[in-house]
Amino acid sequence: PTPTTDFRSAESCLNRKSITTRLQQITAMSYPTNMPAPGGPGSTMPQGVGGPPGTAVPGGAPGGGAGRDDSYFTESRKGEVNELRQLLRTFATERDKQRKRDIMKKVIAYMTLGIDVSRLFTEMMLAIETRDLVIKKMVYLFLCNYAETHPDLAQMCTNTLVKDSGSEDPMVRGLALRALCSLRLPEMIEYTSEPLRRSLQDGHAYVRKTGVMGILKMYHLDKEEFDKAAFNDILYDMLRDPDSSVVTNAILVLNEIMADSGGMALNRPVMLHLLNRIHEFSEFGILSVLDLVPRYIPADDEEGFQIMNLLDPVLRTANAGAVVATIRAFLSIGDAIGKRPGDDRDDDSPSVDDLKRQVCIRIKAPLVTLLASGSNELTYVLLKYVDQLIDLCPGIFDDEYRQFYVRYSDPTHIKHSKVRILAKLANPDTAPDIVAELGELVADVDDTMGRLAVRSMGAIALHDSGGQGAVESIARRLVEMLDLQGIPHVSSEAATALAGLVRCHPDIITVVSAPLPRALRYITEPMGKASVIFLLGEYGESITEAPYALERVIDSYDNIIDDCVKTALLAASVKLFFQRPPEMQQMLGRLLKKATEDVSSQDLHDRALFYYRLLRSSPDPNVAKSIITSKSMTMTTDQFAEEDDGELRAALMDEFNTLCTVYRCKAENFIEEENIVNFVKMPSDHPLPREAVAPVADPGVNTITDQLGGTSFAPPAPAPVVVSAPAPSGEVDLLGFGDDVSVLSAPPPQSTHSLQSLSLKSNVSLTGDQYQSKWGSVPDTEAVAILALPMRSAPTSTDAVEGALGTFHVFTMASGELPTEFKFFLYGQEEDTFGGGYFLIQAVVMKAPASLTLTIKTIGGDVNPNKRKEKMDQLVELIKSALGEYVP
Repeated sequence: PTPTTDFRSAESCLNRKSITTRLQQITAMSYPTNMPAPGGPGSTMPQGVGGPPGTAVPGGAPGGGAGRDDSYFTESRKGEVNELRQLLRTFATERDKQRKRDIMKKVIAYMTLGIDVSRLFTEMMLAIETRDLVIKKMVYLFLCNYAETHPDLAQMCTNTLVKDSGSEDPMVRGLALRALCSLRLPEMIEYTSEPLRRSLQDGHAYVRKTGVMGILKMYHLDKEEFDKAAFNDILYDMLRDPDSSVVTNAILVLNEIMADSGGMALNRPVMLHLLNRIHEFSEFGILSVLDLVPRYIPADDEEGFQIMNLLDPVLRTANAGAVVATIRAFLSIGDAIGKRPGDDRDDDSPSVDDLKRQVCIRIKAPLVTLLASGSNELTYVLLKYVDQLIDLCPGIFDDEYRQFYVRYSDPTHIKHSKVRILAKLANPDTAPDIVAELGELVADVDDTMGRLAVRSMGAIALHDSGGQGAVESIARRLVEMLDLQGIPHVSSEAATALAGLVRCHPDIITVVSAPLPRALRYITEPMGKASVIFLLGEYGESITEAPYALERVIDSYDNIIDDCVKTALLAASVKLFFQRPPEMQQMLGRLLKKATEDVSSQDLHDRALFYYRLLRSSPDPNVAKSIITSKSMTMTTDQFAEEDDGELRAALMDEFNTLCTVYRCKAENFIEEENIVNFVKMPSDHPLPREAVAPVADPGVNTITDQLGGTSFAPPAPAPVVVSAPAPSGEVDLLGFGDDVSVLSAPPPQSTHSLQSLSLKSNVSLTGDQYQSKWGSVPDTEAVAILALPMRSAPTSTDAVEGALGTFHVFTMASGELPTEFKFFLYGQEEDTFGGGYFLIQAVVMKAPASLTLTIKTIGGDVNPNKRKEKMDQLVELIKSALGEYVP
């Protein structure tokens, strides 16, 4: 006999089965073998929940057949929430740790699916008293999810969260603090402030960085209470935290809190502190620090160069975001310290354009490397940046043109970007290869690719960047494309390119003119047809078939749909009439009649009336001829007015490393005005007087090429010792880093220091390129190495060594600090009376155990090897004397 079926219950079971299926797909969870499924045998749940009649229920009897339990269909307490409540009520007595976690996972899974499980709030609160960190984390997630919709229930957990924020386990403290701040209830502010303040002084970095982010949540929740608690000043103190992740969070929070004023306040102590620690940060933290550099105004050009030296190692990272951010930092520094017209600085000071060009040379290799090794999405974005840098400094990437050849595996958007860039890389040496490559792409199955290839070829000829003969060669290629009847879009683009090319280079009309009447028959696209008609009208005097080619189009005027073709036909016919009146007179009359009666385009109608009245009422035909046949269409520049986007390019350079470069438009075009962050450069009192500037510590490099390659150095002062001076009153030391801006004072240098036959000049300078050239000219086999001289102790900074050596006329080209050593690149020159030779020295000071290693090369001076060796020995003794505080 068939039992009475509750169809509402069956429908509920069907819905429950579909939800269970989704849960299994999303969470990929299953009950362990020792834990029965809800509704199955051994479970405290009723048997009536599981599936419709006639279906098998996991852990239960089949839905149909003998021995079926009638309660399966008549149980009134149904639903997933009730099942979970029953499981949670046995949670405290359950001893299986994994089973407890599975129960919590089930609750979180239902919550993720959108099922309202807020009725389990009380049971979940009882489960928070556990030492299992995984369970506690899931309970915290549950509390935060329902806090805003159930504020009364959320307040029940306040005491528990405050208690957990003082737990002995730092992970529990951090999780509890994050949950407490994530409740986002105004009435919870009074309970949040004290745990937050306590967390910022916690001994564990995870708790501190969680507290920093909690400050931001408190700021958005109650700004008045935030100001009363003076958390702003505390955040600046957190910039001195020994853990880099805490500093990163502090930078992000300060920038968001102070977004209205342009971001966190910057001055020299802040920047020096962050830049000197940049090697400690993660990749994400490095990006946070690099974003501050464009907003900082260097005190003078020397400080700008030193900051660039600090950031140079970042270019060798594999993180494309860090590399691009460094490029923006370099460009902003170059713009700040470069010489501008009207500046009263030395003639040797590099200009803004020179510095930007040197920056582009330095960053070329890292960018090209990233282009070849990144994902498709990353490659596309980097191509956008390369395109922008090519516009900034044309010619920099020309020798890397093969890197921009289209590959068969490239996605369409990358292919298009590469084709656009190839046209900008053409010069007399690269143009033949580039044009040949573009010619192969013309017949590509992608219509847009073919169009871009033709336009790029036209751009090379239009700008005359291919050298002698390139214009005519490209023009012949385009003429051949006019006859590609099977590829209409290529013929049309070739005609459009030829029209622009002839306007800029009228002398190539002899190459172009012959196929124009024939091309007019086959070209179907409006722009291409209009371009051919323009050329026939402009140069029809030398094209025999020009009037007859136009006549066929005039006779089919009623079939022309596009206004641009009609307008071009009208202008060409009137112009050709003055060149060949007998052939054009009758057909021009028919055209004017049709055009004046054509009401599809107001512009066309008015233009036809103007021509008609001009021809009919002009007392002197020569006046009308001078108006119609003027050569105003001839270009005097190498680009059209619509292509002149210099103002946009300048605006995009100011917003480099943003979406503006990808979208190629200003921020206000795609971001609402109230959401645009102000860009404010700080500090406003810079540039400072030169004597108030202290040197910046360098993080160190491995080789001279790494230190000097591609970076422009200002010539060093005769003695690189800076006497400490009080900071200007306008500069505020936000962090209290008074030591960071102090420098060593050195005794006044004597006129000449001699040691037997060695005497060094007191005033000598080398540029970075000169130093590198001299060092490379001496083989390493001729260098003299003094290994591991013992030292009493290692110096505390590079400044101490530079100052001591400077008093003995041994000058520093570059220096830096690595985690285990200091590196110095030094030089000196003998007095001319003693030979005038140069001494180039690479010094490495190991920190532990303290030792000094010297590598010395000599250029010029005595040719006698014995005397040269004697002078090297004397130089070593001089260095040891200068460093007598450290070297015994």
